[in-house]
Amino acid sequence: MTTGLPMGADPADDRAAAAPSTEPSSTAGPLSHRRRWQLGVVQSMGPPELIDLVPGYLDPDLLPVDLLRGAYRDALAEFGSAALSYGDNQGAVEFREVMASLVSPACGPEHVLSTAGTSHALHLIATGLADPGDVVLVEQTGYDLGRGILADCGLRLREVPTDDDGLDPAALRSSVLEARSGGQRVAFVLVTPTFHNPTGRVMSLERRRELIAVAHHLGVLVVEDDAYADLGLTEPTLRPPTLLEMAGFTGVIALRTFSKTLGPGLRLGCMVAEQSLVQRLVSHGYFVSGGAPNHTTSLAITRLISDGDYHRHLEWLRTRLRTRRDALLGALRDGLGTDPVLRFTTPAGGYFLWAWSRGDHRETDLLAAAARAGVAVAEGSRFGTTSAPSARLAYSFNSPSRLADAGARLAEALTLEQNR
Repeated sequence: MTTGLPMGADPADDRAAAAPSTEPSSTAGPLSHRRRWQLGVVQSMGPPELIDLVPGYLDPDLLPVDLLRGAYRDALAEFGSAALSYGDNQGAVEFREVMASLVSPACGPEHVLSTAGTSHALHLIATGLADPGDVVLVEQTGYDLGRGILADCGLRLREVPTDDDGLDPAALRSSVLEARSGGQRVAFVLVTPTFHNPTGRVMSLERRRELIAVAHHLGVLVVEDDAYADLGLTEPTLRPPTLLEMAGFTGVIALRTFSKTLGPGLRLGCMVAEQSLVQRLVSHGYFVSGGAPNHTTSLAITRLISDGDYHRHLEWLRTRLRTRRDALLGALRDGLGTDPVLRFTTPAGGYFLWAWSRGDHRETDLLAAAARAGVAVAEGSRFGTTSAPSARLAYSFNSPSRLADAGARLAEALTLEQNR
């Protein structure tokens, strides 16, 4: 069995982690915790010499081990054996109340359904609100693993053109009408309007209004993936209103998760929607059989939110993600010079930098140059149709020093490739 450090770990960071920490209690804990990263325990590992910018994970140093340990202890002290029983089918009311408070004053616990995260929510929607053979409209470039879940449920995916502002409402209208003219039912449209994966873009308020108007006019359900919406990296923090809020809690399901802010091992999130949709989904056999998922965890997270610890953790996390983003961007800009072969914009939030190459370069050239530099990046074509050879670079999973090294290596390799 392969053992050792997680892929994003830096030996210098290991020494820092072993020393008494000056960080808040949301740090990842002592070195002994990190040594437990091994295949068979975690999903993936990589050789330490590779700087892996592919995974959309948090750096192990950013996973709040101590914070969560205390939250579980508090939840068990407060709820006792009830925390270990089957939970309410819709989710513990205390959890739904605090989740509603994070959405808007107009949101109540009746609008919230507890889930095991975004992947689980997509599967629920695909099996509870759609039938095999139905069409799902997706952004031209979007979250590839989510698409895989929908395809595995027998749904037909059709890409809708996008621009720098996100999904094109006119193209959405045309796509819906085209599908219906062919006798196909459009189950829903899936969008990520805030800190998009993989591009990092943020849909403008005007585009959000246009999208909602088209969807409402055509009677098409909108599924809003809000996985990164709490991770704005500007100052002050950018947090646009959700499509759900703007639509008045009608015709939109918003998906929220703690995988990107606290840790994917929690397998906890929720969907927020009009009450009639929530009641349709809570009758799904999954909930009837065993209640809402991860009941104990939901009570622990309830304590974090109600005590204010979650909000303090978010501020702490945003600062560190900003430092990581800037380390990668700075090294790329310094190394590529004034006429760069690789172009990119500064993401205002989330985990990802979207980069594209100019000229005659192919995507395979970009990936090969990165591999020669000892850097792994995610190929752009993995996420759908792209207008240029592209790649997604995650700045969430490595230390600032490794990200600066990755940017310098990648810039040097691409410059050499350009000058051949």
